[in-house]
Amino acid sequence: MSQQFQPPAPDATPAAAPAPGPSGADFLTPAPVRPANVGLGIGAAVGVALVTAAVYGAVIGLTGYQIGFAAVGVGAAIGFAAGKLGGGNPLLPVLSALLSLAAVFAGQIFGIAMIGADEAGVSTLDVLNLGASLLVDAWTATSGPMTYLFLALGGYTAFQSARKAA
Repeated sequence: MSQQFQPPAPDATPAAAPAPGPSGADFLTPAPVRPANVGLGIGAAVGVALVTAAVYGAVIGLTGYQIGFAAVGVGAAIGFAAGKLGGGNPLLPVLSALLSLAAVFAGQIFGIAMIGADEAGVSTLDVLNLGASLLVDAWTATSGPMTYLFLALGGYTAFQSARKAA
């Protein structure tokens, strides 16, 4: 049984273009840059500031202590969200620092309200309904150098995080 073998006819289709790969020219072309969305960065930073203020306040209220690493975490989360989603706009680090100061302060106020509610045997909402001036007076009476250090650390961390995440 002998068979004759015929090679296939040459293909008439043109040769396919080589797939992009690790050639020298591919390394020279920059990756496409996603356009910065400053509005999205600001919105994300505000949202993260609200959430982290509540979490930081709960930590203070439950433990009775201000924890510096938590204030740094507040700033890092706000700055990262702003820089990652908002891009490299120079407004975002400054805004992140300001939002971090506000979030750490609001967290401290919320923590004071939780501690006061626990001592008075009422709900935290009852203490918050007493008014902001009473809570700010309590914050002023209990604040010390560490309070201001935590505010500064949170703001600085937010500024740096926004710059580096962009």
